[in-house]
Amino acid sequence: MAIVVDLHVQLARHGLSVGAFAAAVGITPANIAVLKNGRAKAIRFTTLDAICRTLDCQPGDILRWVPDDPRAPDGSAGPGHPGSPGGLGGHGGPGGTNGARGGTA
Repeated sequence: MAIVVDLHVQLARHGLSVGAFAAAVGITPANIAVLKNGRAKAIRFTTLDAICRTLDCQPGDILRWVPDDPRAPDGSAGPGHPGSPGGLGGHGGPGGTNGARGGTA
């Protein structure tokens, strides 16, 4: 799975430069660039709140989830997908990789 940051769309919509946006949000332009270029591993809720306040938008306007390709490079079903040896791997269900009990990772 991948979380895609569409910050550039909102910046263009509002006509904001990275520098002006960073100053308004209260973080460095370098950190805005990390978000904008998809290199961020996490984002603090306080930062997300400041971004949404500045852009007058919802988190879903700048963040979206894109599923992984369900096929492994060799053409077989990848782990965690129905039809693979792991069954519902990663979901904790029958045949999953999180043990016999249900739950989430």
